[in-house]
Amino acid sequence: QQTNYRESLAVLESASKPSAEEYCLIGRNYLMLADFKKATDALQKAVEMNPSSSDYYLWLGRAWGRRAEAASPFTAPLHAAKARQAFERAVQLDGRNLEAINDLFDYYLEAPGFLGGGLDKAAALAERIGQLNPAEYHYAEAKLFDKRNEHSAAEQHFRRAVQLAPRQVGRLIDLARFLAKQGRVQESDAVFEQAQKLAPDSPKVLFWRAKTYVQEGQNLDKAQKLLKRYLQSDLTPDDPSRQEAEKLLRKSMGA
Repeated sequence: QQTNYRESLAVLESASKPSAEEYCLIGRNYLMLADFKKATDALQKAVEMNPSSSDYYLWLGRAWGRRAEAASPFTAPLHAAKARQAFERAVQLDGRNLEAINDLFDYYLEAPGFLGGGLDKAAALAERIGQLNPAEYHYAEAKLFDKRNEHSAAEQHFRRAVQLAPRQVGRLIDLARFLAKQGRVQESDAVFEQAQKLAPDSPKVLFWRAKTYVQEGQNLDKAQKLLKRYLQSDLTPDDPSRQEAEKLLRKSMGA
């Protein structure tokens, strides 16, 4: 939880016979360190030892997904298929595992049909999300409409998600990023201001506001200040990595 992944690994790998839980944590550490081969190897051992764990399959899917992103065009489709299979198994094992459903939704939304993706599949999962979390449902619907280039409907769903979860800073970040992507930078900045007032110390607000500035090529000096603050923050595994922030900082400086 303190992002000291190498120290965590040193403790875990001292065990002579790791348990399934320990293999899962080993895999998650390697995933965060971007060693995707070792991550999938460890997480595969976790699911073999406990094949009824939805969470283990979820993390295995995430590791295969990252491995696919980093792979050559020849091996990426095979890795992506393994990611999908793991996500699908995670959802089969626990139909209320919202993280697994969300990850499978994202896979269906982004992957081409020959890799098992498809907007119809994503839409069906969105309905399942709606049974578990109304705000997440509207976020999923927003992404679906955005994917179809129906931006007005997408915005309505982003705003409805904010209304349903007014204390969740992530919902405001989602809306702000969407507005920036539509070229509505001033409106986006106003929503980021709202997010920062809601959660003044949130590293996520610092990172995504800075990333939005860099992507739009605006307020680069401010982006650099935000990223430097981010790098000095206490991060958790749920926050973007320091490496990603450092890369973004170099980009903002034209490096």
